[in-house]
Amino acid sequence: MRMFSTARYGAIVLARSGPALPIALAGLCMATSIALVVYLLWPTWGAVGSSEPSRLPISVGGTLFNVPAAAIRMKIQRHSGPQERIDLNFIYPTLDPPDAPKHISEDAIEATMPLIDRLFLSIAAHLDTMAPDVRVRTIYPRYLAQESTPGVDGLTMRAFREQTPYAGEDLFFANSPNLSARCTRDATTPGMCLSERRIDGADLTFRFPRSWLAQWRDVADAMERLTVQLHGSRG
Repeated sequence: MRMFSTARYGAIVLARSGPALPIALAGLCMATSIALVVYLLWPTWGAVGSSEPSRLPISVGGTLFNVPAAAIRMKIQRHSGPQERIDLNFIYPTLDPPDAPKHISEDAIEATMPLIDRLFLSIAAHLDTMAPDVRVRTIYPRYLAQESTPGVDGLTMRAFREQTPYAGEDLFFANSPNLSARCTRDATTPGMCLSERRIDGADLTFRFPRSWLAQWRDVADAMERLTVQLHGSRG
């Protein structure tokens, strides 16, 4: 009897309220749904991007480096902690991390030849392989031509002989400041150089255009400064 009375009372309330109450309930449900959709679709990239650390502590070969996150070339490497290898790039000569890549149309690529303004750096665990300076002193001389060619401002060049593992390349070196770089020669593509150094358990391999050797002292200084920025000591 009481249940019947309650149901009957509810029906009487709905009848007296007319269409206002159902309309209000429907409006409330619609507003709730809209709010939920807006919440789910609201862009969060701005908040997440601003909360990401600008530098990451990364250990390579047991050696700690303080790495700008924006300089890491591969997203899979963009995390702190131990890694076997990280690949970085920096704008030269400022050594700032590059901006996010922008879309370039095919017409723009064909119209202008992009200027190489990046200093590339790979840091990898050396796993007890031969140190770069030992390789320069003991391995490279076996394949170098006897004659040397004086370069600009104290830089010396020796070519690698043909029919050797380094055929088509040249070795550049200087003592003050210290620099050694193995470079390919200009051909269908501009020549590139690599310069290596070891810090504790990691080997650092710098790559840059051969044309930069016209100001080799600036390049040597940039590599030294970058080493200090990442590790806090000179290579």
